[in-house]
Amino acid sequence: MSDERIQSEQEINELLKIKRDKLLNLQESGKDPFQIMKFHVTHHSKDIINNFEELEGKTISIAGRIMTKRVMGKASFCNVRDIKGDIQSYVRRDEIGEESYADFKKYDMGDIVGIEGEVFRTNTGEISIKAKTVTLLTKSLQILPEKYHGLKDTDTRYRQRYVDLIVNPEVRDTFVKRSQIIREIRNYLDSKEFMEVETPVLVTNAGGAAARPFNTHHNALDEDLHLRISLELYLKRLIVGGLERVYEIGRVFRNEGLSVRHNPEFTLLELYQAYTDYEGMMDLVEDLFRQVSQKVLGTTTITYGDVEIDLSKPFERISMVDAVKKYANVDFDAVADEAAAKALADQHHIEYEDRHKKGDILNLFFETYVEEHLDQPTFITSHPIEISPLAKKIPGNPDYTERFELFITKREFANAFSELNDPLDQRERFEAQEALRAAGDEEANQLDEDFLNALEYGMPPTGGIGIGIDRFVMLLTNSSAIRDVLLFPTMKTIEK
Repeated sequence: MSDERIQSEQEINELLKIKRDKLLNLQESGKDPFQIMKFHVTHHSKDIINNFEELEGKTISIAGRIMTKRVMGKASFCNVRDIKGDIQSYVRRDEIGEESYADFKKYDMGDIVGIEGEVFRTNTGEISIKAKTVTLLTKSLQILPEKYHGLKDTDTRYRQRYVDLIVNPEVRDTFVKRSQIIREIRNYLDSKEFMEVETPVLVTNAGGAAARPFNTHHNALDEDLHLRISLELYLKRLIVGGLERVYEIGRVFRNEGLSVRHNPEFTLLELYQAYTDYEGMMDLVEDLFRQVSQKVLGTTTITYGDVEIDLSKPFERISMVDAVKKYANVDFDAVADEAAAKALADQHHIEYEDRHKKGDILNLFFETYVEEHLDQPTFITSHPIEISPLAKKIPGNPDYTERFELFITKREFANAFSELNDPLDQRERFEAQEALRAAGDEEANQLDEDFLNALEYGMPPTGGIGIGIDRFVMLLTNSSAIRDVLLFPTMKTIEK
């Protein structure tokens, strides 16, 4: 270890000791901040700044964390950060008293204080609070990252999100927007007479998506269980039961890798509506994205990276076959069979597996040649049956299904079907998926006898959709990585 590192650690340890000594002195003098039970807050920083004309000269009280402090003899300034932002406080000895002022001068950055005072504007024009009382509510025993360098290391930011939220206001804004986005989604669906429900997280059969589940064991039942990978099959049971419009916003869990787009646990919205189809779902999701953007951001024109996205325009709708024809110059309508599809894949250097059928190869062409072009909102429709085990076949074209995926900024945001409600066809699809599992495909769907039993009671024609909430938040907050919109993303444990 270098001498500079030792010196740095020694300095940090000394600073930490000083903070603890300050706390001990406070406690010994009967001023233990941890014995304070509450503080009455009348306003937040942004409210005071936005309503200055109304509040000027009035006494208010705020609470927050000291982010900066300047002590200048008999008068000092400190900057306090609360949930809505920052505001300056002017603290004078003659106003708060000599003893209180002496205490205030010992407060550290990171300490949480309550300030009661008068709203005014300084000579330099800054809206501030002229303190009448300053109360130490919590003594911080750690050291905040240095103001100008901040907390930049992404690994530390994700592991210590509480510090990230303290020192990086833009991070806090992202998560405030996340909450607003979810609220507006609920408001939209509630206005359309959808009912919010909850379905099991621990399941005996993790179906409804192509993904590997996390597995666990229930001791009392002596039974293996899984964390759900989807919300679909239980929500469809409710459609069978007569609940015509249902939705759930909940965590799902997929035992897969981590990337800028993937986290093993993420938030999914799934909704199902009886007596409509996938075109009805297209209309709904297009309107939902537009309305939520307008409510949360005040506009339907957003910027993601260096791309401007206009959600007000009608979303493009194009079949997967036509999209591949457009961008890869390959017409799968003219591809006779599986052998011909694999020969095309070989010509285009697209890797595939022996088990792949014609429809699987089409999807590989789509992923290779098309996705990179889909910046503006685009519905990709008519997916091959091989990759759509829960969707209805297109009448007169049984190799394809009434399914769509919504792509924006080259990423999938939604997946929807005209839901398969034929129990006999569904059993055949499940059995085909079981064959894939037996051949080594760990992500293939499992046969679910209870779900098939539900379908035999009769499920009306139904449209359903799944929307990745985290990716939607990424879009509306211009965030490049999914970890930036998850308060506590999955991280590998650091060995101590």
